[in-house]
Amino acid sequence: MYTDIVALRAFYQSSLGQVARRLIRRRLREVWPSGAGQTMVGIGYPGPYLRLYRDEAERVIGLMPAAQGVSYWPTEGPGLMALTDETELPLADLSVDRVLLIHGLEGTEQVRPMLREIWRVLAGGGRLLAVVPNRRGLWARAEWTPFGHGYPYSVSQLKQVLRDTLFVPERTAHALFIPPVRSRFSLAWAPAWEQIGVRWFKAFAGVTMIEASKQLFAGVSRRTPAKAPRRLILPLPGGAAPAR
Repeated sequence: MYTDIVALRAFYQSSLGQVARRLIRRRLREVWPSGAGQTMVGIGYPGPYLRLYRDEAERVIGLMPAAQGVSYWPTEGPGLMALTDETELPLADLSVDRVLLIHGLEGTEQVRPMLREIWRVLAGGGRLLAVVPNRRGLWARAEWTPFGHGYPYSVSQLKQVLRDTLFVPERTAHALFIPPVRSRFSLAWAPAWEQIGVRWFKAFAGVTMIEASKQLFAGVSRRTPAKAPRRLILPLPGGAAPAR
């Protein structure tokens, strides 16, 4: 079950959420240092993280699952976020270079259909970066955060799910080693927690991040005619909450 959009928004407005966003962003930059010239799509609740690449990528859009709800993003300028069915993405075949999946995989009841849709829209050589709660981490037990809801994954489980849906896991990263508490003392020491955790306690990270490439088979043409874009579900006027 997806975390409600109101709860997601409230978390990222909190001091704990702001620290979590900063730490995950730092790791994202290490995996994807630049988005220059790329068409990038975020699925789940990607707004807090897509902003990293908005000014450098050729195109950036966000898609939020209908069961979760949608919030307007970015707060300035034209909206780049839409509500959709995660198993029917409103994108043509081979039209996307990179997909960031965050606050999505652990909440869906359609894991394989969602990942196959992502596979469909990715171009040859396209990349998926899946960010999910780590089954062994403290954050997967913290129900007052969005990482404490849904189905958490171990590294081996996530890699297997990706392989089953024709992705090749390429790189693994970890983030959120701080305890999921609102203590000012703990939050102040967040950078130190991250340095220690990345070096010595990777198995207990709050989130696991796996970059995977699209697996193409011999005999499958990369010039497959594009399908018509799938249907897009738009929110009712005035029904969207502002994202930060």
